[in-house]
Amino acid sequence: MADSLIELNRVTVMRGERAALEDVSLRIGQGEHVCILGPNGCGKSTLIKTITRECYPLAREGSSMAILGRERWDVFELRNLLGIVSPDLLAACTTDATGRDVVLSGFFSSTRIFPHHQPEREHLQRSEEALERLGISHLSDRCVMHMSSGEAKRTLIARALVHEPKTLLFDEPSNALDIAAQFQLRDTMRELAQSGLAIILVTHHVSEIIPEIERVILLRAGRVMADGAKSEVLTEKNLHKLFGVKVRLEKHEGYLHAM
Repeated sequence: MADSLIELNRVTVMRGERAALEDVSLRIGQGEHVCILGPNGCGKSTLIKTITRECYPLAREGSSMAILGRERWDVFELRNLLGIVSPDLLAACTTDATGRDVVLSGFFSSTRIFPHHQPEREHLQRSEEALERLGISHLSDRCVMHMSSGEAKRTLIARALVHEPKTLLFDEPSNALDIAAQFQLRDTMRELAQSGLAIILVTHHVSEIIPEIERVILLRAGRVMADGAKSEVLTEKNLHKLFGVKVRLEKHEGYLHAM
């Protein structure tokens, strides 16, 4: 469907000898704010890598996958339409690359600027605008290795925004962040969601789900356990089944907290 961001029909994705996603059917529309919640190892990151074409599903009868209404993509073209913030990108950026270089690298699907890259004037202007939008223009000339984890994460968000995508994919965004940086990240995600950008959040932290997210997909052992409105899916019973421990939920200022 033309108005779908992703359309998965009975998709199975292998990671080595193991099925990380198994017989998954799922549709996410363009413009939706969605959280994919589940424990470590449940297939969340594999789902994101499948959307971004880093992983591919098995070719089987009755199985299909479309992104933005198309089954085949030039990977570089696709990555210009999706803004991605992931731990893999953060790990790849621990170099002497500056904040400006990292943001510019989004135009070349890399994590820094290499000698063969030739950024155009428009690229430079849009990079500066992305840094300014996140309030981190002062990090333009600072090496990533000298940034705090929160500053590096915001630089990656600026990199994801440089293409002016319609959807941002956040894969475990609060990893390695201290409490102050986590709060700042949540505020940033809220601002982006309110600006009209669609947010797909992949996490195992219930408290990371911003109020703007209205739909939650629970992923367990590579399968969709539940999918629906946040108020209906995020229950103590479902979270007990998902994580295998008893959970008590409390709500505060639009956020749910698992106790």
